[in-house]
Amino acid sequence: MRSIAVMNQKGGCGKTTTTVSLAGCLAAEGHRVLVVDMDPQAHATLGLGIDPEEIDQNLYEVLSEDADGAAPIEDIVLQPAENLDVAPSGVILSALEQKLAAEAASGRTERLSAALDRLEADYAFVLIDCPPNVGVLTFNALRAAQEVIIPLETSYYAMHGVGKLLETISLLEDRLGHQLSVKLLPTLFDGRTRFAKRALAEIRETYKDLVFDTVIRQNVRLREAAQRGVPISTLDRRCYGFVDYMSLALEILFDREEEVEEEIGPVEDLDSGDVALAGEKGVVFTFKSPAARDVRLAGDFNDWVPDKNVETRLGPDGTWEKTIRLGPGVYQYRYFVDGEWRSDPSNPRRVAGPAGGVNSVLIIS
Repeated sequence: MRSIAVMNQKGGCGKTTTTVSLAGCLAAEGHRVLVVDMDPQAHATLGLGIDPEEIDQNLYEVLSEDADGAAPIEDIVLQPAENLDVAPSGVILSALEQKLAAEAASGRTERLSAALDRLEADYAFVLIDCPPNVGVLTFNALRAAQEVIIPLETSYYAMHGVGKLLETISLLEDRLGHQLSVKLLPTLFDGRTRFAKRALAEIRETYKDLVFDTVIRQNVRLREAAQRGVPISTLDRRCYGFVDYMSLALEILFDREEEVEEEIGPVEDLDSGDVALAGEKGVVFTFKSPAARDVRLAGDFNDWVPDKNVETRLGPDGTWEKTIRLGPGVYQYRYFVDGEWRSDPSNPRRVAGPAGGVNSVLIIS
């Protein structure tokens, strides 16, 4: 189980949007995900369609007492969508912050970690939405997490504050005796402005490998998803918001790429040109295998039916060209070669398929 805290002291940077959207995209890939809403404002709870005023229990019952007297976390977990659960929050968590702060230091930052230990076998990912401050609730989140994502608005004010935030996390690591993997996620990017482009370039130059390759662009559909109480993966899989957050989900999954490559094994006598070329007639996939007698293309864009809605052209030297019309989105696909499923040997973007095996991934912006 991978536990990821989404943290930033600055408001309006896309912290809760990132938590809910990333959770939805990971769930859409077939992974069981738990969102833990540690913010008393309960925006992640609301963003998943649950009114905190209408539920009887939330994280307060789990964290207000030590392990012996606390309610089991599974008793409060709700399921707003397939593969996606939430441990809800409420305004009463503000009182919990004060209660824990008044208690003896020993064990008060361990309560969320102890609660989540009970769910180790139930989820592939736990995403923790932190409050916009560094208090006892945030300490609990960081102690329970192995990784931290810091959403960072592409502006100079945000960049000025992130250095201090990284220092704070380093101090917390020392205090908690717990190492964290930290990465920055550029958000609210407006590629139409030179200002945003310069800010993004400076973020990458300053923090280098700490920055995700993925950039989250401004997209009104993300706000609409929050208003409707659903992840962007449920609302609209053609918008930039979904494309960007699915790209982030896949980037997080790709850090297990070596395991995937080992599962695939060597690919013999296969070669290929560009994975996908945008043209007037659609997207062209090329697959080169002189020995192949039959090559078909299947993916989530055609309901995994080989060659459905696909135009085929056999070029020279055993190059198969497959053309299909696709809009912006993130797509998984495989080739069906002489009766066997194959990942695309020319495409390094791969992810374990929900039904087993390994799928290639295409991102069209």
